[in-house]
Order: sequence, then C-alpha cells, then structure tokens
Amino acid sequence: MMGLPLAFTEPLLLIGLVSLPVLWWLLRVMPPRPRRIEFPPTRLLFDIAPREETPSRTPWWLTALRLLAAALVIFAAAGPIWNPQVGLAASKAPLMIMLDDGWSAASNWDTRIRAADELIANAENDRRGIALVPLSEPNRDITLMPAGAARVALRQFVPKPYSIERVETLTAIDRFLKATGDCEIAWLSDGVDTGRGEEFVAGLGRTMGDRSLTLFEGGTSSPLALVAAENAAAKMTVKVLRTDSGILAGTVRALDQKASPIGEARFTFGPQDKEVDAAFDLPVELRNDISRLEISGERSAGAVQLLDKRWRRRAIGIVSGSTSETSQPLLAPTFYLTRALAPFADVRLADKGAPQQGITQFLDQKLPMIILADVGTVAPDLRERLNAWIAQGGVLVRFAGPRLAQAEDDLVPVKLRKGGRTLGGSLTWEKPQHLASFTPDGPFAGVAVPKDVTVSRQVLAEPDAVLATKSWASLEDGTPLVTGEHRGKGIVSLFHVSADMRWSDLPMSGTFVEMLRRVVDMSGYTAKPGPGVATEATAETLAPLHMLDGFGAFGPPPATAKPLTADYRDRATPDHPPGYYGPAEGPLAVNTLAAADRIAALNTAPLHARRATYTNAEPRDLRGWLLSTSLALFLIDALIVALLGGGLAALLRRRAAPAMILLGVLLAGVAVLSPTPSRADGVSDEFAMKSTSQTRLAYVVTGNADVDSIVKAGMSGLTLFLAQRTALEAGDPVGVDPARDELAFFPLIYWPIVPGQPKPPQDAINKIEAYMKQGGTVIFDTRDAVEAPPGDNGAAQTPGMQALREILSSLDVPELEPVPREHVLTKTFYLLRDFPGRFNSGQTWVETLPREDDDESAQRPARGGDGVSPIIITSNDLAGAWALRPDGQPMLPLTPGEPRQREFAYRAGVNIVMYTLTGNYKADQVHAPALIERLGQ
Repeated sequence: MMGLPLAFTEPLLLIGLVSLPVLWWLLRVMPPRPRRIEFPPTRLLFDIAPREETPSRTPWWLTALRLLAAALVIFAAAGPIWNPQVGLAASKAPLMIMLDDGWSAASNWDTRIRAADELIANAENDRRGIALVPLSEPNRDITLMPAGAARVALRQFVPKPYSIERVETLTAIDRFLKATGDCEIAWLSDGVDTGRGEEFVAGLGRTMGDRSLTLFEGGTSSPLALVAAENAAAKMTVKVLRTDSGILAGTVRALDQKASPIGEARFTFGPQDKEVDAAFDLPVELRNDISRLEISGERSAGAVQLLDKRWRRRAIGIVSGSTSETSQPLLAPTFYLTRALAPFADVRLADKGAPQQGITQFLDQKLPMIILADVGTVAPDLRERLNAWIAQGGVLVRFAGPRLAQAEDDLVPVKLRKGGRTLGGSLTWEKPQHLASFTPDGPFAGVAVPKDVTVSRQVLAEPDAVLATKSWASLEDGTPLVTGEHRGKGIVSLFHVSADMRWSDLPMSGTFVEMLRRVVDMSGYTAKPGPGVATEATAETLAPLHMLDGFGAFGPPPATAKPLTADYRDRATPDHPPGYYGPAEGPLAVNTLAAADRIAALNTAPLHARRATYTNAEPRDLRGWLLSTSLALFLIDALIVALLGGGLAALLRRRAAPAMILLGVLLAGVAVLSPTPSRADGVSDEFAMKSTSQTRLAYVVTGNADVDSIVKAGMSGLTLFLAQRTALEAGDPVGVDPARDELAFFPLIYWPIVPGQPKPPQDAINKIEAYMKQGGTVIFDTRDAVEAPPGDNGAAQTPGMQALREILSSLDVPELEPVPREHVLTKTFYLLRDFPGRFNSGQTWVETLPREDDDESAQRPARGGDGVSPIIITSNDLAGAWALRPDGQPMLPLTPGEPRQREFAYRAGVNIVMYTLTGNYKADQVHAPALIERLGQ
C-alpha cells in the first residue's frame, strides 16, 4: 500500500472513510435556537458572574478527535496486516519456485527461505503441486511434490559457496514447463549478476511464455564481496564490491591461521561507488601472517578472501658477483633487480663481502628465494648446502655474466658452453636478436612478448634431447633465453643474459618485472612448474583440505570436491569449491571470486512479472492496536466533554474522597504494570562490581543442587589453599550462568558435566566460545573416571563424556592432547607429573602445542606455546577433591585414596590457576640458569 508493507483483509470496508465528512458536519450542527421572550427581571441576572460556561459550538479539535477515533474503527474493521504475506496470482495451477542459492544469497538466506515457506503454505491451502528449482543445480530433476515434501526439501537447501550459472538450468525448466503445461512461477532472486545474467533473463522470458511470474527482489541489504587482495610494499589492500548505491561504511577484519584477529580496515562507499579499497597499514611480518580477510557482519563465502603463500611478501636475497669497487650504482645488476622486485617482495642485498658469505647469510636466514647475479664458482660445501636448500623447496635464480660464462657449475638447469655468444664474436649473429616466444605451459605463459627487447650477448646451452623441455623463453633463432627445472621441491632457473644492460635491454622493460613476479610465485605450492617438470613427473595435484560453505565458515570437504592442480588460479566452481587445498603446512587458497571478477545488479526489467519484496518480519495483525487506540480516544473525548460541561468538577466536589482513592488505585496499577528495570541495568552492575573488585574463580551453575553445592565448596577450598600457599588472595568463587552472565571478568571457569541434562542454549555456547577466543580458560570435568569401562577407548564411553561431546560439538575446539611431560602446566608452580582429583585414573587434556625438533626438545625443559590453552578437559573430579565442609574437613572421600592424593589435587589446582593467570612465562624462566651462566662467561 503506497510503498508500505501494509495490506487489508477486507479493503472494501475502507469505503466507510467517505462518511467522515458527513460525520464532521453532523458533529458541528447546533440544536435549533430557542425563541427569545423579553422578561424584565432577567436584567438582574446579568450582574451575576457565571461560574461555568457552555460553548455554543463543539470545538474543532474535539471534532477532529472524534473523527480520528471513527477512522480508526473503520481501519480496524478492514483488517489491516503489517508485513503481509505476499500472495500469488489467483490460480489452481502448479507452482514452480526458482531459488537463487549462490554465495550472493547467503547473507539474507533466512529471509528467502521464509518467503519460500510462505509460498508453499499458500499453495498448500489451494491444494496445488509444488516444484522446487535451485538454480545452482542444472542437472536436478524437476518434479511436482506435495507441500509437506516441499518443506522438507526446502530445509535441505543451503547456499553454495560459488557463483551459480543460472543459464544452465533453462533446459531443465523448459522441459518441465512443456511437460506440465499451465504453471505459475515464483523466482526468489538475490538481485546479483555475476555473469550471463541478461542471457538468463532473456531465456527465461522465452521459456515461460505467457505464464504468470512473481519476482521477489529488494527489501534486503545488497551483498558485499571481497576480491583482489594485494600485499603491496607499504600496505595490504583488498577491494570491496557491491551492487546498489548509497552511502555505506563497514569493516574488513584480518585473521591468522588460528582465527585470531590481526587488524581491521575501514571502508566507506560513496553514493555511486560500486567498489572501494580497504587498506591494512601493518608491518610486513604481520601482513604475512594474514590468512583470511572477511567483512564484519557479512555471512557469505563471497565476503571472505583466503590468502596463501602467494600473498606473502617473500624475502629475496640478491648476491652479486661483480666487484663493488668498479661497479657504478646505477649500472649494477642489483639496481635493476631491486627496482623490479620491490613492488611485490622484500629485497635483501648482500653487496658487502664475498658472494660465498652472502649466500651463507641468506641460507642461515632460510630465505625462500635467492638470486645469484653473475656468480661463478661456488665452494663445494656451500654447493651442497644450496642443493639441500633447493630440495626442500628453495628457488634459485641465476643471471649470466662473464664469471658464469667461464665457470663450471651444476647449479644451473642446463649444461652450458664455455664462453659467451657475442654480437660480432666467434659465435655471432648479424644483428641483435629479439625475444620470440614464451613456452605455452611455462611460468611465463600469457605474458605479452615485447617487440623492443633485444639481446646482444648470452651464454649458450649445450644442445641435448631435453633442452627444449627446459626452455621457458626463447629468442628468434631458437636459442633459450630462460631455462628452468624442478629439483626436489625447489626450482633452479637461469636467465642466459646478465641482470644489467650490458648484454640485453630486458632489465629495462616491464616484461622483466612480470617475469620476476612469476618466478617469485613459484616459491609456493601455487607456482607453475614449467615444462621441465612436465616431462619428469606428472603435474602436482592438491587434495581438498578445508572448504568454505556458503556462509563463509570452514568445514570438511564435500564429497563432490575434486583435487586440483598446483597452478590453479581461477575462481571457485562446483568441482573446486572455495577453501584450502594441499598440505596443511603450505595449502593453496581458492576463493569464491577471482581477482578480476566484478558483480552488478541483475536487470530483470525485460520480464513481464508481478514484483514483490522480501520481508524481514512476521505478519502482524493491527486490528487490536487500532481498536484499543480508538477506545482510548473515545474515553478521552468523554473526559473532555465532562470537563467542558462541569460534570467532572461537580462529581469531584461530591465524591472527593472516593475520587482520590480511585486515583490512587489507578496510579498503583500503573506502577505494578510498568516494566521493572532489567538485569543489565541493576543486578548486572552489582555483579560486575563484585566480580572485578577481586580476582575470583568461577564455576558454571548446573541446576543440580548436589553438584552445585560440591563445586562451590570445592572452588572455595581451592581459593583458601591458594591464599595459604601463594601470593594470590582471591575473592569468593562466583557461580555463573553462561547464557546470562558476563564471563570476561573471570580468568578461569570450572564446568562440571552432569549426564542427562539438556544441552545449553546456543547463546550460552556462543558466549563460552567467545570467552575462550578472548583468552579465558574453561575446565570441563566429567567427574566419571572410575566409571570408564576397561580398554583404550573406555574413557570416551562414559555418560559424562558423551554429554561433553554434545556440548563441544557446537564449539570451535582446537586440537587436544594429553598434557605432555614437558608442558609448562606441569611446572607453573609445583612440579607435577599428573593432575589427580577425587580420582586419579583419568587423563587431563589441553590444546596441542607445536612440536619442536627432537634434539631441541631434549634440551628444552618446558614447552609453552604461544599462549594459554583455552580448554582443559579432565574426568578426575577436581572440585570433589577440593571441597571442604564448614568445619574444614574434606567433604568427599578419594578413590583409591593414595597418600597425599588430596595434596596433589590441590597442587594441580594451583598449577592450573597460575597457568591461566601468568601464561607460559615458565617456559622461559626455566632457562634462567643457562642464561645466567652464559652472561657470566
């Protein structure tokens, strides 16, 4: 109705509004004037001041009040509905619902499912068959089904994490419509054109013919997407895309591999902007740790940009064999290499000292790529180190020069002739040679061949059977300009010209920059290996590792995901959904959109369709509100009439006491019915003050009175032990409800698991997960170690562990391991080997820490990791061992009751508390004797 989400069940009753002018006239009519009769004694009454006056006409504002009350009654009778369900055209024909289910529909997926559910409900009332057509599945068989089956099928649909090709479903739609005949169509569109949108709209118009179409679009926020992340020299940028107009601001978050935040970048769209840049001004070390960019508040795979090694600014070492005393800065090979690599890499020069020292320095720094510019002979021991470094994944790039032309070296991809080929020399050509081509399957494939690059001198490769397979770029006479091959996991490449302008003008061209960029990309799993690899081994394929779903969350790979080649650079597809592929230590990232992709608004104007918008709220009947308001206006009218007529004043004079009593009762009723202050205003402030005034331990209130009393006594006993044995004087422990209370006040929360209790609500789970992500630690204690059946997997079969598994199924729990002997938790305050409680047969689990090399682990007394484990799991009933009666005696017996078991249980609690409060400082403190000894030396 006039652009408002308002409809009427009986719109004809609105005709009653026409009667309002007549009602206005009736209310303004005065009664007939009485006859005037002269009566002389009446003159005496004129000198008496009247106490009350009655107006001769009804005031206009009172008349307007009455008209408004009458209008509200008419509106209520018409049955107004706010956010009405959008109905279809009156028909008994089957209904076909087309649903956009690509990544662009994910951000408002619930709204689309609600709209589809309403269409199914309306069709069910008319006893119509329903066909569901997800536009991401062109091979899906389209069939009619009853409403109940359609609802079940609808709930199984989820948004796909890639762009859908709507055009491919036209064949199946055409086949269904021809077989069905008369059919009504509803298209739940996301309004985004990711390619071929006009073709689909035109094809749908031809396919549907004169059938009725209802198009749902608008009413929801436009989806946002991320593309073209670039780690430049000064900052990392990423483009934010949208399809609509208007001013819009938001935030892009940068996360590392553990989903920990690294930084945020703001972006702001102008009124007509379709894409803007978000920039992260961070140190290069932090930017290299970024593995995921995402738009805050946007739930879609398109709003996520995954990063891998290709986006890291690699540190590249350059070693020059030229003499520093005779080399001029602007003519040195390092000058051109530095300028070419600076836009996408961090260059480190080793221009002081011998080349062997520079190579050793860069090998010690474990750089992923080293460039040797005219370095001739390499010492045998250093050559062995270089070969080992290349086999482990290093990329060695060499440039020719006088020294390399005279040397005999196996650190080149092909065998070289001694000496060089010079214009006018013994191996000569009549004029400088031009660059002819790049190998189609080499790393430089797709790079435009420059016409202005010439070569006047080069080192020649010995012809052999595999020379052609190792050539990446060739001159017009067929001789190779660049060669390369794989060695182990690494690559050796050779530019057969120098890195300066003496032999070629290639270093002055833009092609030189792009060629080096391609070579730098080869230092990761995503590089193209080049033809030399293709002949020696098959192209490397990477299996799916972690996939994004349509909402941008990680999950296991679907059954339809297929491996891809290591040089895959395209956007995500149904066969290759977005996510990570390959080994966990160096995966390949595949994103929903490619760097060059853009999105636009879908133009559906050519379609002859009824237009409907999505609604984000449930339908609401306004009749009750309108009738209540009308009744209130009539009561106000009655009070005003009583005031104007003096009746209310007379009533108050006669009934003053009852009137005051009635007024008091009304005020008391209003006070009772008024809303009480929320917990967040009153009680929560008191809770916050109590929780932050002292360091306090917390425990989760389970609702089981026996368990809660034992846990409270146990946490109180541990707090007393801490005050007696440590410098920590904590306050009384606090029982918390995760769904209601703020958890950030507490460093440690103890959660006793009670089998058979219902799973906590999702809000509580979300708050626990946020608490753990922000540095808090939760101890989950199943308290059932003695109930575990015998066997290696017996502990996992207890009722308490089953209940814990149900809780953890909704939490993002890190990989866990039993507490290792060298873990810092065993040394935080006391030296412990295990963590007993009321029982001592259960294991204690913490977050898995990265393992060091065996030799280093043997020399390191403690492993601390990067922080405190957010989760500790045990079954030893720690609180039961800590619990004390009011007289100070233990509340519960121990099993098996070994000597000092309760003492060690308290010590375990002290270590856990100190671990959560102080972190992993002990991992460094245990090295203090060795450090002091070295300082003394």
